[in-house]
Amino acid sequence: MKTFKLENEPKIESGFKTPDHYFEDFSAKIMQQLPENEPKVISIFHKRKNILFAVAAVLVLALMIPVYTTLSTNTKTLDETTLENYITYQSNVNQYDLISELELEDINKIKTTIPIEDEAIEDVLTTNSDMEHLILE
Repeated sequence: MKTFKLENEPKIESGFKTPDHYFEDFSAKIMQQLPENEPKVISIFHKRKNILFAVAAVLVLALMIPVYTTLSTNTKTLDETTLENYITYQSNVNQYDLISELELEDINKIKTTIPIEDEAIEDVLTTNSDMEHLILE
């Protein structure tokens, strides 16, 4: 194979040539082509302020929701009729469960002295046919 020497071979010239003094006048020509009116500059800090206000508003709302819910919920007291109806219609609550939960003060409040006449007792005993059931209970 024949050795190739770059210096001895004829060189191929490129088809592109720059005009004379092209780079000397280049910057002046470019500056003439630029528009004289500069475009309106929009600051990023203006948008950032709007975003910060939005984030602050969301943060305040997020912190106020739990406070509002705790202040707005009223503690509703349980009235006696609701409690009595609940106990009446629950099948798993019997009288012995209720008695076991009563305290001495509650028992004293329940005690009332109603004078019952003997005739009323005899009348109930004679008219009631389930007396054995009541006695066993």
